[in-house]
Amino acid sequence: MGRARKRWEQALGKLHEGLSKPRCTKRADKVWQRIGRLREKYPRAARHYQIEVETDAQGKLALAVRWQHQPAGNSVVTHPGVYCLRTNMTAWDEQQLWSTYVQLTDLEAVFPSLQQELGLRPVYHSKPERSESHLLLTVMAYQLVQVIRRRLQEAGETASWMTLRRRLTGQQRVTAVFRQQDGRNLHVRKATRAEPGQQAIYDALGVTHSPGGVKKLTVAATRKSQN
Repeated sequence: MGRARKRWEQALGKLHEGLSKPRCTKRADKVWQRIGRLREKYPRAARHYQIEVETDAQGKLALAVRWQHQPAGNSVVTHPGVYCLRTNMTAWDEQQLWSTYVQLTDLEAVFPSLQQELGLRPVYHSKPERSESHLLLTVMAYQLVQVIRRRLQEAGETASWMTLRRRLTGQQRVTAVFRQQDGRNLHVRKATRAEPGQQAIYDALGVTHSPGGVKKLTVAATRKSQN
């Protein structure tokens, strides 16, 4: 059940339950007005429902609100449409054709991150051999991504590349600076503690939960110049 349809039915159920509670709308005309406002709020879901309001003998007070799901004709529900793929690869079966086609989705999701974070786009080279080297690095980076995803899929992790990146973004490398007794500064750089979702990715890849390890560097403190 879609989110809009679920909320639509919950709103109708709340309206029906209010008929048996004090200080709630019970006049039939007011109930129909509320149903009309709900139809305006959830137009896509409401068009597939038949609503009936049961009233008393005088037709003034509503006793119950009933609804029935009846998909409207010529809609996405009754006519979802057909997705057609055309190819000259006549030797492929349906599964091979579809799996090859959906690789475009992976390309569209992976290459933007490679272009931004690795600086693979735009290409500023003017010589052909440099542009070819740039393209080779792009293909190699994409192959590395595919190796990572294949290993994760073998471990049962089927999330998209964008989802994996967003999940790992929460872990950061931080540097803490400590003043030692001899006046020098100790710089300690390490990764923050991995969350359970991040740990699952690291375990599937067989890598440590603390990427980069712990780096320590002691440097002489700089003196501030006095005027």
